[in-house]
Amino acid sequence: MTRPRLVIHLLQDSEPANCETSTGVKHRQVRNKPKQLFFAKPVVIRSPASQIWLVAIPLALVVTRNRRWSLRSKDRKQAFRAVGSQSMPPRSQINSKYFRPDTQARPVLPMLPRLLVACCMVVFWTSTLSAQYGGGGPSGGGAGAPPPEEKIKFREHIHSRDGLPIQRDKGDAIVKNVRVIGNQVVGLHKITEKLQTRKNRFYDYEMVLSDVRRLNDMGSFDHVTFKIDKQPDGVNVSYIVHERPMITRVIYHGNRALNEREVAGRCGITAGDPLSEFSIESARRRLLDYYQAEGFNQVSIASVIGIESDAGAVVFRINEGPKERIAKINIKGSTIVSEARLKKIIRSRGPTAGFLSYFGNVVDLQKIDQDVDVLATYYHNLGFLTATVGRQLEYDDSGKWLTVTYVLNEGPRFKVNDVQILGNQFITEESLRQRMQLNPGDMFDGTLMRRDVGELVYGYGELGFIYADVEPKTVMRDEANVVDLVYEISEGDRWKVGEIRVNIDGEPHLMKETTMLNLVDLREGDWIDRRTLETNRRRLERSQLLEVNPQVAEPPDIKVVPRGEQFDDF
Repeated sequence: MTRPRLVIHLLQDSEPANCETSTGVKHRQVRNKPKQLFFAKPVVIRSPASQIWLVAIPLALVVTRNRRWSLRSKDRKQAFRAVGSQSMPPRSQINSKYFRPDTQARPVLPMLPRLLVACCMVVFWTSTLSAQYGGGGPSGGGAGAPPPEEKIKFREHIHSRDGLPIQRDKGDAIVKNVRVIGNQVVGLHKITEKLQTRKNRFYDYEMVLSDVRRLNDMGSFDHVTFKIDKQPDGVNVSYIVHERPMITRVIYHGNRALNEREVAGRCGITAGDPLSEFSIESARRRLLDYYQAEGFNQVSIASVIGIESDAGAVVFRINEGPKERIAKINIKGSTIVSEARLKKIIRSRGPTAGFLSYFGNVVDLQKIDQDVDVLATYYHNLGFLTATVGRQLEYDDSGKWLTVTYVLNEGPRFKVNDVQILGNQFITEESLRQRMQLNPGDMFDGTLMRRDVGELVYGYGELGFIYADVEPKTVMRDEANVVDLVYEISEGDRWKVGEIRVNIDGEPHLMKETTMLNLVDLREGDWIDRRTLETNRRRLERSQLLEVNPQVAEPPDIKVVPRGEQFDDF
């Protein structure tokens, strides 16, 4: 049983005159099948009620008692009177309606074995549900869920079994013999698996070329050639291979802070791989990046191919150097923002709580360089458009402790001189300005500018221009500390809901069409609202009815497509 896949098609009421969007990309016209609005792969819906028997068994073992029958006290006199006796008569003479089960009798099993069996059954039940739901709850989208196993393709299976694909042979000559020349380390069986030219089959020149390509793709040979010897009774095909030297072992010398297992996992090459200078250099760079990320910024690594006793050995000589930590972070030149506030913005951190010198303060030079851009962007958003940020690194005598100093040059704060709107045709400039908060005369604020861009986009989206785009630009004036804002608008086409179609793929009986339509606030004949469209997307993702794990299926999405032709085969 699989969880259904939902596809809702949202079609335009009438095809626009120009199907080109604001981004310059034309909509693809649908030819045969409707495009998908919502898309999700089949997802398994399994109710825990189907597994109730797994809980009922241990509960039954706990509460089950011996079914002993005892006479009801309130009907005792009536029972005696019915058999005409003043003392307790035999049970065979008393009607069964006067008896009830005795729940105070001894249990079938002792208490300890019953509890043990009950716990085992409950654990088995929970593990079964966890395996069914992928470890992520009823929606089946847990991060720890392994990908579904795919059945191996038949052509791959026959190749692994030294077989040939099923196809019609073509050619006039027969292959008399197939030879492989030059292989010493790579086994003949592995090479034969890649070949489709076989003895006693028709000779095909194109198939020989494809065999050469597959042998080159193995990565074990420098170059592969072939030789054809045509005889009256057949064709002899010879493949001449030149093997690459193989890595016999990988040796790491000088790693003390990081163990060999961690280093080997980051290196990426092992014994048995082709010996290539390019792959060894790539492995050396990966080790450098790994050491620097761990705080060893003074590390140096050299690679050597071959030693006296083994020409295929690869040796990495590592000089780790000290592990660097940040002793202190200073920010100089800030006048409008406090230093404590700026330290919270950057990602680099000094000693934890000011005195824990070995927690969370490992030096990462890439992160320090990124903090320079973060501070510069922060000041630009505040209106200091010409602000610059630099950094200084100072080591102590031991070379283990680093003091980072960020130097700020704030410059003047700019004021908005004029706000211009270009490209608007359907909506008047006055109505657009009513949505904006950054006006002429205000100090420039990047946060308000981005908010105004969003308001303009959603303002157009409320009227059906769901692909409207607004690009802000800042223009420096000749006057000191003054800037102009220009909003360039690309309106695009106006879209109306023509038809909403729901296609439930997988097992339709598990999901009703009305269930999905109730989650969508779009009605046929209305102009499409961009904000409503995005709200419906989020609502579908959070409904737990569709698969949202990208490792299992594509997440649900809403796509608006133009109505070009009638979709008769929906």
